[in-house]
Amino acid sequence: MTLIRPLTDADIDAVAAVHVRTWQAAYAGIVPDDFLSRLDPAVRARDWRTRPRTPGSQTLVAVKDTNIIGFVTYGPDRDDPSAGELYAIYVDPGHWGGGAGRLLLTAAREGLAASNFPEMRLWVLTGNAEARRFYEHLGLTPDGAAQTWTPRGTEVELPELRYATAL
Repeated sequence: MTLIRPLTDADIDAVAAVHVRTWQAAYAGIVPDDFLSRLDPAVRARDWRTRPRTPGSQTLVAVKDTNIIGFVTYGPDRDDPSAGELYAIYVDPGHWGGGAGRLLLTAAREGLAASNFPEMRLWVLTGNAEARRFYEHLGLTPDGAAQTWTPRGTEVELPELRYATAL
C-alpha cells in the first residue's frame, strides 16, 4: 500500500535521490546526456533545503514500505496565480506503473481544488511521450500554450507544452 503524506525535512535526501534517478531515466534521449550525468542527489538535496519555497506551495511524498518512492509539488501558477500549477511529479523508475503517480497527481488536484483554484496546469517536455500519455490518461489536455526550456549549463532549447484540467 502506498501512503501519500506531506514532505518532512527528514525526507529531503530520499526525495532528492528519487528526483535524480527519475530525471536520468525519464529524460534519457530527450535532455542532453552530459546534463543528466552531472545531476547529483547531494546538490539537489542542498537546493531543496536552501531555496525559498513558493508561497502557497505544497510537497507531498509517496511512501511504500517506509521508502519514499515519489513526490509531487504544486501551488499557484508561476505565471498566473489565479490558477494552480503542478510544478513537479516524479516516481522512482522502479515503481513506474504501480499507481503512485496517479495517487500523487490526484492528491495535487485535490489540494489545488481545496485552495479554490479553478484549474490545474503543468508543463511537460514535448518529447516526453510517456509523461504526456500519463497526463492525458488522467484527464489533462494540452491548452495551446508552448515554450522552450534550456537545461542549466547547456544551449539546448527543448520545447514544452502546457497541459491543463478544470478542478
